[in-house]
Amino acid sequence: MRLQLVRRPQHSSLMAAVSPLIAFALTLIIGAIIFIAIGKPPGAALYAYFVAPLTEMWSLHELAIKASPLIIIAVGLSVAYLSNNWNIGAEGQFIMGGIFGSLIPIVFPGFQNVLTLPLMILFGILGGMAWGAIPAFLKTRFNTNEILTSLMLVYVAQLFLDWLARGWLRDPQGYAFPGSIRFPPAATLPEIAPSQGGAHYGLVFALFVAVALWFVMTRTLKGFEVRVMGASPRAGRFAGFSSKRMTYFAFLLSGGLAGLAGISEVSGAIGQLRETISPGYGFTAIIVAFLGRLNPLGAVVAGFVLALTYLGGEAAQISLGISDKLARVFQGLLLFLVLACDTLIYYRVRFSAGRKAGEAA
Repeated sequence: MRLQLVRRPQHSSLMAAVSPLIAFALTLIIGAIIFIAIGKPPGAALYAYFVAPLTEMWSLHELAIKASPLIIIAVGLSVAYLSNNWNIGAEGQFIMGGIFGSLIPIVFPGFQNVLTLPLMILFGILGGMAWGAIPAFLKTRFNTNEILTSLMLVYVAQLFLDWLARGWLRDPQGYAFPGSIRFPPAATLPEIAPSQGGAHYGLVFALFVAVALWFVMTRTLKGFEVRVMGASPRAGRFAGFSSKRMTYFAFLLSGGLAGLAGISEVSGAIGQLRETISPGYGFTAIIVAFLGRLNPLGAVVAGFVLALTYLGGEAAQISLGISDKLARVFQGLLLFLVLACDTLIYYRVRFSAGRKAGEAA
């Protein structure tokens, strides 16, 4: 017997729309089974993961802080994936954005005025774009696989950040602990509601970027070009579109947005450059992009859902003594089930009898 996937002549639009909900429900069911297997009450564990973080105001602020970088990165990745350019290195571009943007308050601590934050944001975007341009250049010039090159650059960026935080950019008054000086108020991303505390303007950046790119993708020629080049590069070439320019556009856009998320995280949530500035936002944003159906507005909803797994994992770790690695299990399950549901929507499973080795007609 041989298992085959046969493409359906037509697929259900309704099932395609509800596929993320089905995947999320299956994730909860499998998660409950996992909790039972490790001896934890599934009801209390799922409540700690997905309900408890929504019951306190401070938790909602934390949810917005964690969702903001996920949304910003995922929006850029959605455009890249729709154009058939597979940027897997957003984590590295996030880190480089944080590094480049942090150079201004670290190297020039006396430069504190209204231009400080805008320049930090600009440098952060440029840092992410520069790191994203490397796999784009390698793909267009040497036909290298962008999945491998963008992924390997993540580890280069992580080690570079660790070297900077422990060496050149380390705070001389920090008692030899890794990390830069604390950013002054002029270099700190302000909170949306200072009287209540919590979420900073990174959330505003995330919502603005999502709406802006939704408009570009649905109402402009550039959005049409992205979709055509992603669906059929040959048809795109006949229409006069350039695959090389599209590759650079996809990587510069997604890298720049990852860099924006990086400097927003460093200047807003952390307040200094540390040896680690991301719990894996660049990789989790891949799940956000697919859970949001590669739609910038869908990425907003998906970003909050995945941020909830981060926050819920921390809550469950405290209340139930569960490892924080279970949050990654939930994220991985969600991506796997989203892709599995999509596969069954577009393909049907068929079993066929395999031919015997001696039959060679």
